[in-house]
Amino acid sequence: MATNRRHILASLAALGGASLLPNNALALSRPAGKRYPLSCNAYTWNTFYQRAQKRWMADPDASLTEYVKTGLTAYEPSFTHVDEVRKLAPFLKTYRLTMPSLYVNSTLHRTSDAQQSIEAVLAIADAAKPLGTRIIVTNPDPIKWGSEDDKTDADLTRQAANLDRLGAELRRRGLILAYHTHAPEHRQAAREFHHMLLASDPRNVSLCLDAHWVYRGSGNSQVALFDVVRLYGKRIVEVHIRQSKQGIWQETFGDGDIDYRRLAGDLKAQGVQPLLVLEQCLEKGSPNTLDPITAHLQDISYAKEVFSDLI
Repeated sequence: MATNRRHILASLAALGGASLLPNNALALSRPAGKRYPLSCNAYTWNTFYQRAQKRWMADPDASLTEYVKTGLTAYEPSFTHVDEVRKLAPFLKTYRLTMPSLYVNSTLHRTSDAQQSIEAVLAIADAAKPLGTRIIVTNPDPIKWGSEDDKTDADLTRQAANLDRLGAELRRRGLILAYHTHAPEHRQAAREFHHMLLASDPRNVSLCLDAHWVYRGSGNSQVALFDVVRLYGKRIVEVHIRQSKQGIWQETFGDGDIDYRRLAGDLKAQGVQPLLVLEQCLEKGSPNTLDPITAHLQDISYAKEVFSDLI
């Protein structure tokens, strides 16, 4: 007898959210009864600055002066080394910015690199925790950026074990590891994406849902995106927000290819209140009509409307 598809989805959902305790990642991530402020990732500003032939944070005062003109009070930077955290710290204080989350890459599928990578992430996390950071977002490196090479089953098994180990070390520190993906993880039936979540302890590994990368990596599929939300919604502690029209990233967050109103409703229905991080980036073909301050003011206005129950 053929297995019922609904039963399979229900079973996967149970596995994806299994072992969540009362003191789960969502409870650890913020004070009881309080919501996160709307945040924004450094990468989006980098793309706007590159278009203007400038470099984001080349002059931290000039960059962050523009940032706070939008009204944003939270910031998600990307780090590669612990020294970068220490350099940023005084600027966060000067511009009264919180840093509830940070983004850092890791290499976890190769034994020769994994331990060093884990130690580097932990050093960054230790330096950031006194600054108020609670969520550490990581996207394990692919075989090669920009290539179509896929990891072997052995690579995936090794990576999942190392991801869980990193998450366990962060949890001991009172921090949350949020697994993030780009397009490659959603190739080949999304085997890499699903294995990272199904082979890790939900207490150790949460999910940073980058909605548009899930959508794009799955062949521009909202079906795939909302299946992910259904399967792993209880593990979502952060959402990266980006919109496109006809597959091209837009200058501002608004109506487009992804139904963000539905996403907001689905998250509310599952009882999760993740950190919302704007990441409305530019790419080839994106409109070129707005400066970054004006664009982000529009992003914030639309996000507060769409996610009014979560912000």
